Amino acid sequence: MTEQPETEFPRTIGTVATRQLAAHGYTTFESLTKVSAKALLQIHGVGPKAVRILGEELAAQGKAYAAG
Repeated sequence: MTEQPETEFPRTIGTVATRQLAAHGYTTFESLTKVSAKALLQIHGVGPKAVRILGEELAAQGKAYAAG
């Protein structure tokens, strides 16, 4: 079984999405403020559900994805 990378993200986004985000250097909510939702959707394994959940969590923290 593969080791899950350390991230701040909830398990509800799925293990594949978590692993792919970490592989692209996104492991914190702060790191997500530097990328657009559209760009995240281009990462294989990161789908609309994960982007929506992460976006909701960002909003709860008073943050948002980068424009674009």
